[in-house]
Amino acid sequence: MRHAGARRVFLRVESVGVPDAPCIWVAGGISADRHATAHALDPRPGWWNELIGVDCAVDPRQWRVLACDWVGSEGDIDAPIDTADQADAIALALDALGISSLHAFIGASYGGMVALQFAARHPLRVDRIGVLSAADRPHPFASAFRALQRQVVTLGQLQCSETLGLSLARQLAMLSYRTPEEFGSRFDAAPTLSGDRARCAAEDYLSHCGNRYVAKWSATAFLRLSESIDLHQLDPTSVHVPCALFSVSQDWLAPPEQIDSLSDRLPKSLGVTRLDSAFGHDAFLKERDEVGSFLRSVIDAEVIA
Repeated sequence: MRHAGARRVFLRVESVGVPDAPCIWVAGGISADRHATAHALDPRPGWWNELIGVDCAVDPRQWRVLACDWVGSEGDIDAPIDTADQADAIALALDALGISSLHAFIGASYGGMVALQFAARHPLRVDRIGVLSAADRPHPFASAFRALQRQVVTLGQLQCSETLGLSLARQLAMLSYRTPEEFGSRFDAAPTLSGDRARCAAEDYLSHCGNRYVAKWSATAFLRLSESIDLHQLDPTSVHVPCALFSVSQDWLAPPEQIDSLSDRLPKSLGVTRLDSAFGHDAFLKERDEVGSFLRSVIDAEVIA
């Protein structure tokens, strides 16, 4: 590993679709996992269920679609994890699966950072990449916000309340994924008194998000994967694979200006699709039609290697 030396890691991969069809790798944020969509062996909705499926943007009847659990997602690695480590682990997984190359690597948020690293480090193994709401480096303002989240988790650990710290950190993260416009429309009710304490309209929603997160994730996994976002650094001129980009005007974790700048520096940029969305950074999970159109354009693009 780039910062942690040689490590033995396990990568869980899920594959759906036609086994001998061209392959598409999909990757989401740090809380995404290998279960990207429902299928016969696991009918639970996946994190990109609206975009991967029969008659969806990525149709398993035409493609073999793969996704993985992130290195470190089980909390088993308490050491710095780089996006380059994730890219190299995916390359090794492809070796184990007997897959020489991908038709496309489509990544959103953290997955977009990993897609860029994969293209830079393994350019002969992917025909094109699609990167949503991610850039060649984290934005300094977003890094500062994540640093505060990590401090909240650490404070919880020091106070013997790790789950509370992790829950609060996740709640703060939810604010960064969304926008004032969305919260203004969803949670406009006046605060209510609960005993002698005021409670705002969004608190129940945020608490639910935090509680759901701690039921699945450990503090170590959160800390190391959050940190991994901020360790991400890549020279755009090292990406010699055609790359299509997607930005959201209201996204302040990966501002559109930063993604425009990335496009200008990529040797084989396929341009930037820009969307207005009250969902902000989470638009890649919420805006099915617009994101679906982008995915189709990436998959169908005629590219010159």
